[in-house]
Amino acid sequence: MTGPSTVASLAALLADMFGGAIAEVHGDGATRISTVTHDSRAVNSGSLFACLRGERVDGHDFAAAAVAAGAAALLVDHRLDAGTVGGVAQLVVDDTRLRLGPISASLVGDPSTRMTTVGITGTNGKTTTSLMLEAIFVAHGQRVGVIGTLNGPHTTPEAPELQQRLAEFVADDCSAAVLEVSSHALTLHRVDGTHFDAVVFTNFGRDHLDLHGTPEDYFRAKASLFDIRFAPLAVINIDDTHGQLLTDVIAGGDGPSMRVVTFSAGELVDVEVTATSLSYEWSGRRIRVEIGGAFNVSNSLAAVVTATELGVPLDDIVSGLARLDAIPGRFETVTWPAGIDGGFSVIVDYAHTPDGLTEVIAAARSVVAKSASVIVVFGCGGDRDRGKRAEMGAAAAVGADRVIVTSDNPRSEEPMQIINDIVAGVPSNYRARVTLNPDRHQAVGEALHVARNGDIVVIAGKGHEKKQDLGDSVVEFDDRAVARSFMESSSR
Repeated sequence: MTGPSTVASLAALLADMFGGAIAEVHGDGATRISTVTHDSRAVNSGSLFACLRGERVDGHDFAAAAVAAGAAALLVDHRLDAGTVGGVAQLVVDDTRLRLGPISASLVGDPSTRMTTVGITGTNGKTTTSLMLEAIFVAHGQRVGVIGTLNGPHTTPEAPELQQRLAEFVADDCSAAVLEVSSHALTLHRVDGTHFDAVVFTNFGRDHLDLHGTPEDYFRAKASLFDIRFAPLAVINIDDTHGQLLTDVIAGGDGPSMRVVTFSAGELVDVEVTATSLSYEWSGRRIRVEIGGAFNVSNSLAAVVTATELGVPLDDIVSGLARLDAIPGRFETVTWPAGIDGGFSVIVDYAHTPDGLTEVIAAARSVVAKSASVIVVFGCGGDRDRGKRAEMGAAAAVGADRVIVTSDNPRSEEPMQIINDIVAGVPSNYRARVTLNPDRHQAVGEALHVARNGDIVVIAGKGHEKKQDLGDSVVEFDDRAVARSFMESSSR
């Protein structure tokens, strides 16, 4: 925190940043602002309350409540009636969401500029790559802050929370920060006002079309991070066709452009992958990671190349990745009770997209014996992109030997309707591989009961999550704990 600003100085900041008088001040421009929030319940004395428009609610409708709670000023997209909000100052802008990020960053001293800051986007692999980078930075002697799926309710928080957490990293003597940047965050301008030293593209597949509408708009959202206004350096996976497209778009742009560094797993030598580890030769050194799955080769390479470009010595990269622990819910092995060998392996993974599920099944297939089976338990979340359900059904049935379709987080939808949407995508000649069980606990137990020596059971979709949203209730549910309980009972 650098201390309070005034409403007038925030207007001047926006004018300097965006080249014009895009903000008007109504009321006392000398009003002091110390914090900014979009949540009227979080308002305190000195707060600037940002009135954001959402799909279901309009923050302008909560302006009066925010003032009553002590808000010193309002960020609005039109002047509100003084009779409703009293005489508090109003900062009127064209788009409150568009201007909230830079204001939030400024109020806490632009913390992203005071650390080495990396942003990672892509459909899959963001969490794994971010934690690999964290391990590398730690090996390099740095204190690191991470923001992502494992650290809060949203992959990327709203701008005020994001900038506050970055400021807390600075206060905690962090010299590096790694952020997962979601397509939602980019569409909703949550990372505006953040400076990255590098931005990373992992891959692109189908997801979040409930928000974006089309794959083209989804990709456009991801691609918006690769702009010189965010970072001088882009690290891009060109094994993905969209990564190559992104590289070409950056190169063909007008005006100042980013420096682009590409990577490809095809450049690696002597790649070895098991269910619990991977290794390969890169730049004359053996890279080892105690995490399995062929797709994690690409994730690790993204971290290696990014760290190298940011000046981390190769010795620290090698030692950091070698010391990395298993990542919660990312191709995570559920171990058998001490002294017990159940004869088959159990993997829990967060895969919740068609591409993600395909990759996880393929990774399991690559390490299982030809005579053994890959058994998959998965479902799809309710109140989300329905179109991907059939694609995931097809991916599971074609890739695995046996599939148990169950509930994920059904939320307000009927579980069997979601399951039927999934099964609709299963080709008729693969239908015999598929059974249905809407009770996820029972489905996991069924999979472990039918597994035989050498098989791999993949429990997909929820990964690290510890709760299940059933619509009318949220219950404790951890795939790893449920699987372990069955493993313990079978070993008695």
